[in-house]
Amino acid sequence: MSNPVLANKMLTIGVIGGSGDLATAEYYKAINKAVNDRLGGKHSAEVIINSMDFAKSIHYVYGDLWDEGAVYIHAKAASLERAGADFLMIVSNTWHRAADKFMEGIKIPLLHIFDTTAVAIKKAGLRKVALLGTKLTMAGPYAVPELAKRAGVEVIVPDEDDQDYIDRVIIDELAQMIIKPESRKGYLDIITKLVVQGAEGIVLGCTEIPLLITQKDDPNVPMFDTLELHAKGAVAVAFGELPLPTR
Repeated sequence: MSNPVLANKMLTIGVIGGSGDLATAEYYKAINKAVNDRLGGKHSAEVIINSMDFAKSIHYVYGDLWDEGAVYIHAKAASLERAGADFLMIVSNTWHRAADKFMEGIKIPLLHIFDTTAVAIKKAGLRKVALLGTKLTMAGPYAVPELAKRAGVEVIVPDEDDQDYIDRVIIDELAQMIIKPESRKGYLDIITKLVVQGAEGIVLGCTEIPLLITQKDDPNVPMFDTLELHAKGAVAVAFGELPLPTR
């Protein structure tokens, strides 16, 4: 008789963490929960994590040092490949901008955070969504067109003042696990303005944002938690329910 534990073969997930540590912990919990939901008992994920120093991540991102940062992250990706990961994911919407650079020479694939988000948006049948994230995610040249292309929707972002506010709360509060009711209200007020502009859904495009707001805070507009969707998508890949991403 076959061993039911051994029969449930799963791939090993390699996680580039540390941007920031709280989001990395949430990823780890979400991945293990998704595995246990499938297998039950005492099962958990086969996962390897190599984390960045968050201060270095901030230095590279806000210093516009994408190539230098990509070299730093490439070393993390290479170490995870050597350790036996079957595919990779990175705990950051913002750093996907440099994915082509930090994945150079890496033979295992990267599960892109917008691929799993795009699946959910398409399933909901939406035509226009708003993207929240760091200012470099919202105002930079990469995220908006990339999400629009992968999801096949129009993507809008808040105005510049609201982008500054969202960014400040992420870096100065959420990344330090400081949760303020007034910041939650501020985010929800911004979401209300975006809905008035025609947004049919809100993409929580920073892995710290769900620490502050979730679907229960505004049940009238669908929210797409990129962290949760990414984590669940990784587990689906690990069990062969979704194909390995292509390079």
